[in-house]
Amino acid sequence: MKLATVWLGGCSGCHMSFLDLDEWLIDLSAQVDVVYSPFVDVKEYPKGVDVVLIEGAIANEQHLELIHKIRERTQTIISFGDCAITGNVTALRNPLGSAEIVLQRSYIETADINPQIPHAPGIIPPLVDKVLPVHQVVAVDIYLPGCPPSAPNIRAVLESLLKGEKPLIAGREIIKFG
Repeated sequence: MKLATVWLGGCSGCHMSFLDLDEWLIDLSAQVDVVYSPFVDVKEYPKGVDVVLIEGAIANEQHLELIHKIRERTQTIISFGDCAITGNVTALRNPLGSAEIVLQRSYIETADINPQIPHAPGIIPPLVDKVLPVHQVVAVDIYLPGCPPSAPNIRAVLESLLKGEKPLIAGREIIKFG
C-alpha cells in the first residue's frame, strides 16, 4: 500500500498523534510505502497513492492546488482530525471576513513595529477568503475525528484498510470531536 500524510492549515497535532503509534510504526512501515509526508523529503505529491491522511483545513491557494492534486492521484482520502473535517481552530478567522481583512488585522492593526503586509512572492501563499474543510473542496472517503484523533483510533482505521476492509467509524470512542 502506498500511504501519504499531508499537513494543510492546522497545528500538526494529528501528525504528532500519528507518531504516538510508537512501536506499531515499525510494523506499519513493513506493510506500507510512505510516499509523501512531512516526515519524508518528497517535494511533489506522487501519482498512484492508495491512502492519504489529510490534516488541516484549506486556508491558502497552495492548499487548494494541492488538495485537487491529491484527489486526482489518490484512491482513499481520510479527513484526519477536526480541522480537516470542520475547519475547527483554523477556521476561527472566518468571522473576520475576507483574507484581506485578516491580513490587515494581523499585519497592520496589531503590529508593534514596521506594519506592512508582506507582498514579495513566495513569502506567504495567498489566503483563501474562507477557510474550508477538505470535503467542501474535494470528495472525502473516510472521516477520522478528534483534536487530534487518538493513536489507537488511527491504528484501527489503518489496520482495517490494510486488511482491505472499510473502517467502521462508530461509537463514542472514535466519533468524538475535540
